[in-house]
Amino acid sequence: MITDLGSQALISIMTHLVFIALAWWALQALHFEKLLRANRVFQARVLYILVSIALGSAVGNFFLDYLLWSQQLPAILQLIN
Repeated sequence: MITDLGSQALISIMTHLVFIALAWWALQALHFEKLLRANRVFQARVLYILVSIALGSAVGNFFLDYLLWSQQLPAILQLIN
């Protein structure tokens, strides 16, 4: 039981980190510089980080929920039969 929780925690951490990095990479394609004030480099970097975390966490949660639901689906189908 504890090893299952440990492996699930590791999968969750790695999934979130991968999707946060992917969100960071994808956000680099946008030109936020036109929306930001001059001489606000630090604030712009913090905004990139926060948006990356929010987007990556949302996608990571969706991925993990989808994975959990797909694992639970056979149990539901067994109840029907």
